[in-house]
Amino acid sequence: MKDTRRDFLRAVAAAPLVMPAGAWGANDRPTYGLIGAGSRGGWLNQTFQRLGAQCVALCDVYDLHLEAARNNSPADAKPYLRAEELLAQKGIDFVVIATPDHQHWPCLKLALEAGKDVYIEKPLSHTLEQSKTMVDAVRKTDRIVQVGMQRRSMPFIIQAKRVIDEGQLGKISIAKARWNWHFRVPLDNSPLPGKLDWDLFQGPAPHRAFEPKRFRWWRGFWDYSGGNMTDQGTHLMDVVQWMTNSPAPHSAVCQGYINDAKAGEVPDVFSAVFEYPDLIATWTLDYSSIYEYDWSIHFQGEKAAMAIDRRGYRIYKDVPASGQPWSGTGNPELIAEVPDKDSDVEHQRNFLECIRSRKQPNCTVEMAAAAVAGPHMANIAWREGRKVTAEA
Repeated sequence: MKDTRRDFLRAVAAAPLVMPAGAWGANDRPTYGLIGAGSRGGWLNQTFQRLGAQCVALCDVYDLHLEAARNNSPADAKPYLRAEELLAQKGIDFVVIATPDHQHWPCLKLALEAGKDVYIEKPLSHTLEQSKTMVDAVRKTDRIVQVGMQRRSMPFIIQAKRVIDEGQLGKISIAKARWNWHFRVPLDNSPLPGKLDWDLFQGPAPHRAFEPKRFRWWRGFWDYSGGNMTDQGTHLMDVVQWMTNSPAPHSAVCQGYINDAKAGEVPDVFSAVFEYPDLIATWTLDYSSIYEYDWSIHFQGEKAAMAIDRRGYRIYKDVPASGQPWSGTGNPELIAEVPDKDSDVEHQRNFLECIRSRKQPNCTVEMAAAAVAGPHMANIAWREGRKVTAEA
């Protein structure tokens, strides 16, 4: 490649331009096609309909997914097996892409070539190099592309960003992202009901003999995803970088292992460390314990610390202004608390507003590329047993 990895990681922070107005009026009901109708795609399909959009086409390589989506869509929504066929249908304003990671770029490429606006699930890309290709492809068009990192549209997290920018925490020295679930993954190889087009599912991935477990839990295999590292890490590392005004990291190291999900390839227990110019961030996942359940991020500043999670955010006063170690007992003083009372559909609402206004959405492809860069680097570090830098 002509560009170095560091050149690209710096470039993804560049602010995109506002694009020209769309072709449909303010009172029209936007129409869309869904590509990938599994669990997340099914939720997005129902969400966009609740927000006033009209589903007119559905695509999936597995007939049971397609059938479920048809049951939750208008009766005249047309079903397809191939994305190319869906995109050839007239009268589609935008597409929703909720496929496995390895199909994100092929489907985005087809959608852009068809002149469609796109809502695409995270993580943006399957590889670090692919991120650059996807950003470049989007910026060669006037299309609105929103990446499904919904914390970018959550009002309580937006408020937390303002608090940090105002300096209420002081200089942040470390950010610690965590995700704890006791999560049993369906990695069995029993016969798969219904009909699956295995060749279409594999797409650009290495072609292998059919194993039902590879379809049932595709996120457990490197051919189709970045595993748990990029799945949840894209969300949390995006918040870390957004809150601290940090670019993609300079380096990554990672330790981990496969604990419960032994029929797969990706670790379900790991801890990664990312190096930034003036910050260290850790990203730890444990899918074998419910202790301190779900996601959280702690920002430790010289004036105060902030904990963000599904409940909202809390700020704790930092004690020694004198420089002496704190000699108290118990927890630091809680000085602010903001609960999360927000709707879970604000990110999709933002996208619909942007395809009308032609303003850039809350999560652009540049933001998404920067967010997944560190997790991609950590995957390389884990698989190759070395420290990975932005250059190599």
